[in-house]
Amino acid sequence: MHLIVDSLTGNVRRFAQAVAQAAGGLTMQGVQEARPQEPYLLLTYTFGQGQVPASTQAFLRRHRSGLCGVVSSGSYHWGANFARAGALIAADYQVPLVAQINKSGTAADREQVLTWLRAAAAPLPQPQRTPTWTPGLN
Repeated sequence: MHLIVDSLTGNVRRFAQAVAQAAGGLTMQGVQEARPQEPYLLLTYTFGQGQVPASTQAFLRRHRSGLCGVVSSGSYHWGANFARAGALIAADYQVPLVAQINKSGTAADREQVLTWLRAAAAPLPQPQRTPTWTPGLN
């Protein structure tokens, strides 16, 4: 899974770099240059009073199909609008809101995202096949 990042002040980029490194070197790209060909986790910031940044909106219009989850950054001083962009994206695109982080996040935030990434990358269990016939004496 790739990490796709939209960062205005560098907070989201720093958080994504820490997650990518802790996950063993995941590929990380900014929304301006990213052309994802596989599933990705979007990490973005919240703009103004709880809006999704225009750059994130433009990216999602072009590359919505690979979106698997979203992490949003914000500042606690915005109260109810804290990191609201993630909740808006999750609702609009029907994907999990993996985390809402304050500025560049904490170690606990990184662990929360890593746990989600591990679960998302885990192979799905194969269904058990049941025989269509019952062996026995004929």
